[in-house]
Amino acid sequence: MAGNFQLHRNSFAQLVLTGADGVEHVDVEPARAFPITSPGQGIALMTRDGKEAAWIPVLSEVPDATRRLIEEELQGREFMPVIQRIRSVSGYATPCTWRVETDRGETTLVLNAEEDIRRLAPPTLLIMDKRGIQFLIRNPPGLDAASRRILDRFM
Repeated sequence: MAGNFQLHRNSFAQLVLTGADGVEHVDVEPARAFPITSPGQGIALMTRDGKEAAWIPVLSEVPDATRRLIEEELQGREFMPVIQRIRSVSGYATPCTWRVETDRGETTLVLNAEEDIRRLAPPTLLIMDKRGIQFLIRNPPGLDAASRRILDRFM
């Protein structure tokens, strides 16, 4: 069911999907098929029992109000800061502490092992810190020179 549905929040702030057949699905959750490489494409609205109630091929093609509801829900569930700059590292042997600037502010992360830096679809990198938080670097070559030098020491 692509696009033949309505979406609203009920009094409990749950997403309610009403299909073209009139059947209501209470407390649906959006799930991205490709959250890192194509976050705006391939979004499923899943029922509480894990079944797909609706499929959205391209999020930007759904009505604005529906898109906003889905984006709000996704933002509340997803937390993956994007590293914009690496300010410093405590050392070049792991474990080490990185001080970084992200799209959500400045923070520190602890890199346990070099294997915790993973290459995704080029050129994207995913860094897992000691606490299990995943940080994203969308375009490593686009970082400033100092950040690239630090990152190169770990790659």
